[in-house]
Amino acid sequence: MAINLRKFYEATDPSKTLVVNHPEDRKYYIDFSSVRGGDIISKLKQKITFFKPDDPTCTLLTGHIGCGKSTELLRLQGELEADGFHVVYFESSEDLEMTDVDIGDVMLSIARRVSQNLEQMNIAEPRRFKELLQGAWNVLNSEVTGVKVKVPK
Repeated sequence: MAINLRKFYEATDPSKTLVVNHPEDRKYYIDFSSVRGGDIISKLKQKITFFKPDDPTCTLLTGHIGCGKSTELLRLQGELEADGFHVVYFESSEDLEMTDVDIGDVMLSIARRVSQNLEQMNIAEPRRFKELLQGAWNVLNSEVTGVKVKVPK
């Protein structure tokens, strides 16, 4: 059987995120949970859906380029949506200059995407959400003055 090199390259390109819900991508998905120390996505899903369904959760997912972070997060998104949760997913590189990122940029990007998502769903933004956004904007744009630093001798 002859190998189609272009198709092989496309299937193994680490910069391409697999969307496991798409049948074409699903056939290329390999479950590496056994070498990652367990099924982290199932643990995240359980934390969100069972242990803290009414509370916000925060988890940092790290790894090198092409190791499957986005693929696994898209898998989690599909499973959460199947359970009736609403997920706001976006690629940070679409909003942020990846060579110059600070926490303020990240927070504003998240807030913008949540706000856009609420508009698309035709849900009025809660008043407290707007207040929170305005407060974050004020903090991020305020000057820091009068800071004293004690230098150890």
